[in-house]
Amino acid sequence: MFKSILSNLTRVAGSAITNKIASDKISETLNKALGKAGVDTAGTVDRSFTFQSIPKTLEEFKLLPEAALNDVYAVAALSVVALTRYEVDKEVCFSILDFLKGPDPLSPTEKSQLNDRFMDGKTYKVRALFEGATPQNNYTPSRPFTVKVSSNPYSFENENWATLYVHSGGADNPRPVRLRMKPSTGQWFLVEIQYLGDIRTPSAEDKWA
Repeated sequence: MFKSILSNLTRVAGSAITNKIASDKISETLNKALGKAGVDTAGTVDRSFTFQSIPKTLEEFKLLPEAALNDVYAVAALSVVALTRYEVDKEVCFSILDFLKGPDPLSPTEKSQLNDRFMDGKTYKVRALFEGATPQNNYTPSRPFTVKVSSNPYSFENENWATLYVHSGGADNPRPVRLRMKPSTGQWFLVEIQYLGDIRTPSAEDKWA
């Protein structure tokens, strides 16, 4: 009787150990796959991306190392770089955003929304997303241009989707940007820009400054 119980316990323990090993291997494989896709599985992370200059054309933009689109944080940062072109050449800006959006290019509604966001010359909303830009210096970025992107424990809770956060010198809290991965290529694409809300007025335009 005792030998039978001991034998059963041994089988159960062996099965548990085997299942634990299999589970660990699955987790390790999954984490490696996420890592290759640019996802930090720690859940909370801040990353900075630095650009020596701002590309003037879509062709120049595609030459950036980050334009491989396999790092979700980098794609979020690239969306900021793309928007800097709006002030100089709106159509170039839209063409770069189309590249970042991949399978779903900008719709007429999205273009209209961007036009509304930048109404009355409020393109400083984009400059504020670079480090060193503050209301006091009229959102003049430091050189080279650096964008800080963050995630939190909920950023990757939906498979193939991500909500990351871009930091602004004119807001107290980071603003969100949504992205989606295309599993067949492992690339991340821009879905929705949510970080162009109103921020603090630059000193040069603030009558109370």
